[in-house]
Amino acid sequence: MSKGRFGVHGGQYITETLMNAIIELEEAYNHYKNDTQFQKELSELFQNYTGRPSRLYYAEHLTKKLGGAKIYLKREDLNHTGSHKINNVLGQTLLAKKMGKTRIIAETGAGQHGVATATAAALMGMECEVFMGKEDTERQALNVYKMRLLGAKVHPVTSGTATLKDAVSETMREWANRIDDTYYVLGSVMGPHPFPTIVRDFQSVISKEIKQQMLEKENRLPDVVLACVGGGSNAMGAFYHFIEDTSVKLIGCEAAGKGVHTAETAATIATGRLGIFHGMKSYFCQDNYGQIAPVYSISAGLDYPGIGPEHAWLYDTGRAEYVPITDEEAVEAFEYLSCVEGIIPALESAHAVAHAMKIAPNMDKNKIIVINLSGRGDKDCVSVAKYRGENINE
Repeated sequence: MSKGRFGVHGGQYITETLMNAIIELEEAYNHYKNDTQFQKELSELFQNYTGRPSRLYYAEHLTKKLGGAKIYLKREDLNHTGSHKINNVLGQTLLAKKMGKTRIIAETGAGQHGVATATAAALMGMECEVFMGKEDTERQALNVYKMRLLGAKVHPVTSGTATLKDAVSETMREWANRIDDTYYVLGSVMGPHPFPTIVRDFQSVISKEIKQQMLEKENRLPDVVLACVGGGSNAMGAFYHFIEDTSVKLIGCEAAGKGVHTAETAATIATGRLGIFHGMKSYFCQDNYGQIAPVYSISAGLDYPGIGPEHAWLYDTGRAEYVPITDEEAVEAFEYLSCVEGIIPALESAHAVAHAMKIAPNMDKNKIIVINLSGRGDKDCVSVAKYRGENINE
């Protein structure tokens, strides 16, 4: 595979003003990823600050209720800040520090990446600004408060659909305006090269641990690994170390919103086509004129109109499968896991739980599914209550 390409996907489709910053980033990352001191510092942060390795939990009650395959949950929800996002953020913020940057900026959808970035900035004594779609600031008000509490400035983005897509655009513009002291902590496996590779590498600790933990617990690899997919960082992290293990089925669960046959969806693989956006070539939801289409999901973290280039390649080659999950299915799974296991998942993660609920009953009892539980659902309780017609105070 050529530099920054996954099949036809990936690349660097960026303005000239950003090219120097991208070259600087690529050179720094290529140096520090092989630097033993950098890796030692990152490992210590993972262990002492994040709480890694995260648990691989046998969901006994869920397994018995569904009556088929044995189900394990990779508990990224137990990480400090409540999701997988901290893995990538600590890696990139440490890299920024080594590069001599003093200010970090980030986009966020559900707010988990923003909270993680604000947390790492506070830990490492850096200035932090987060761009978040205005609509998302309203449905994720608690995370906005957390970011401000941690010392970050939060900028509500009002352009376009005022969601994640527009937050990414605004953050890229801000980076182009102030490259010298600023590092853009991109939150998913997307954007121009080397971001998809950097984020994947930092998140791949998830699949590395799953593999090791499965061998310890079951003396074999799982049959299926499930993860939700927006841009795709938690899924790429959960899939990466299994790509060569073709006996392991990899399934990404996209946000279908109100259905893939409606305009209110964010299922890129199901409805998108090849295009170029946010510095990369990949699959994107587009209108009849090739413009990026507005997307929708009840989950603020999955309403991105594209998918990371490595996922697009995994789809093209048939190595991974991508399935659409509707709002209703995700909400049902959110409620079901909460009742059955006493674990409230993020609405994003509930998309993966929903697919497990579909396939597990039809699998033999000697088969094993691992669900990457990418985050916890505290942030989503108000949204789900509202969806169910209840009014609760935040």
